Amino acid sequence: MTLLSVQGVTRRFGGLVAVDAVDLDVAQGGVAAVIGPNGAGKTTLFSMISGFQTPTAGRIVFAGQDITARPPEEIAASGLVRTFQLVQLFQNLSVLENIQVGFHLHTKGGVLSALMRTGRTRQAEREVEARARELLDFVGLEGAAEAEASALAYGQQRLLEIARALAAKPKLLLLDEPAAGLSADESKRLSTAIRAIAGRGTTVLLIEHDMKLVMNTADTITVLDFGRKIAEGPPAVVRGNPAVIAAYLGVGDA
Repeated sequence: MTLLSVQGVTRRFGGLVAVDAVDLDVAQGGVAAVIGPNGAGKTTLFSMISGFQTPTAGRIVFAGQDITARPPEEIAASGLVRTFQLVQLFQNLSVLENIQVGFHLHTKGGVLSALMRTGRTRQAEREVEARARELLDFVGLEGAAEAEASALAYGQQRLLEIARALAAKPKLLLLDEPAAGLSADESKRLSTAIRAIAGRGTTVLLIEHDMKLVMNTADTITVLDFGRKIAEGPPAVVRGNPAVIAAYLGVGDA
């Protein structure tokens, strides 16, 4: 079953065509990746899928609904949640509080109930905290719940951002270069976490330059070059594609 369908999507900036008539289908379940050299149009494609930019042409369908012109908050509420290349945490909040913020799409209750501290409000808060702690345990940060987010190592901040995105209960999680700045060991742990996320039923679509992580993590890979799709398929097929080798991987890169 197709969860996300990108149909002939194009994005122009004046005379520059950043994304050129790209088609991309992401099946429900598993991990898909988009790769390509710098300037290939990967982040622009993500921005259009998540509503931060509007396509010049083409159509984007998510879970059977046309989301092409919808704003980011509506797209997120529909179950498509994105992280960014640069970590965007609430640095002065605790690790646990950052996760709790991520539940805002699914919590109920207005200002009055919050001010009056009703029993229902207190129960909801206890449930959110319990679920937040479960997510921290899932990404291996359970021991840092009370620490400020700013005190975490960079790799831990990446995991915290992913956990916060999972709090929104996404059907599709878009990860924009999640391994950027990570060590080899941290990238390996991230790969394990991404596969575990997919194992829990959340489809993952990622942009990534770390080829080892991509090849070891993704089920399918789409390759962009100068805004166009030049290859698509499972890692073993993409790895040996001459156009991909010439454009990005480099001869002999494995």
